[in-house]
Amino acid sequence: MNKKGREVHVGTLILFSGKMGAGKSTKSRQVSQERNAVLISEDEWLSRLYPNKITSFDDYLHYSSLLKPLVKSHVLAILKTGTSVVMDFPANTVNQRKWFKELITEAAAPNELIYLNVSNDVCLRQIAKRRLEQPERASYDTESMFIEVTRHFQEPEKSEGFNLYIVVRDS
Repeated sequence: MNKKGREVHVGTLILFSGKMGAGKSTKSRQVSQERNAVLISEDEWLSRLYPNKITSFDDYLHYSSLLKPLVKSHVLAILKTGTSVVMDFPANTVNQRKWFKELITEAAAPNELIYLNVSNDVCLRQIAKRRLEQPERASYDTESMFIEVTRHFQEPEKSEGFNLYIVVRDS
């Protein structure tokens, strides 16, 4: 209930975890269509706000941190209208998930964390395919970048307090 005694409906925040190339963007588009939810893509925002600036993992971390305050206020406003939000942002480390947890807490929103548990071989094949389909990403979507990013990956655990759904794919 709000201050005027009206029932308040808050949208669900839907997040994704998975290694680079696991299919998070594809799955996020699918889920947003199925649920008629707003899709917010970090890659899209970063490429439009900072074109040709991200050439390393450190660049990504820097520009992603600049984006988060704006995205946070935007997502909170959408959730408070009762609309669900699908975030195509990585929830791949405990620290990244802490930021999402703050969003969830501040919005008092239900949540779903979908973990795409995909083998390294499948991820690398998908990255190679993406390089061909999206040549503008070729400098970033490399095996060496996959190895660098995967070094930091931390599987989500139920103890983190998310409603965790695991999708396993190894071929």
